[in-house]
Amino acid sequence: MNKLAQSVGNLKTFIQEVKVELLKCTWPTRKELFGQSVVVVISVIILGAFVGLCDLVNMGFLKFVIR
Repeated sequence: MNKLAQSVGNLKTFIQEVKVELLKCTWPTRKELFGQSVVVVISVIILGAFVGLCDLVNMGFLKFVIR
């Protein structure tokens, strides 16, 4: 039973320390968060298009070589 009580106490201490550390964080404003999200979405779209284009080129090249 002592180990269980110690584990619960350790968990409570950990959660309290996490709360304290989260209060120290500087969180982005809604405007900053939206702007950064737009940059990420656009980057993913561009990278996806690039990878798709490379795939099409490689597929065409391999079809040419195989024939």
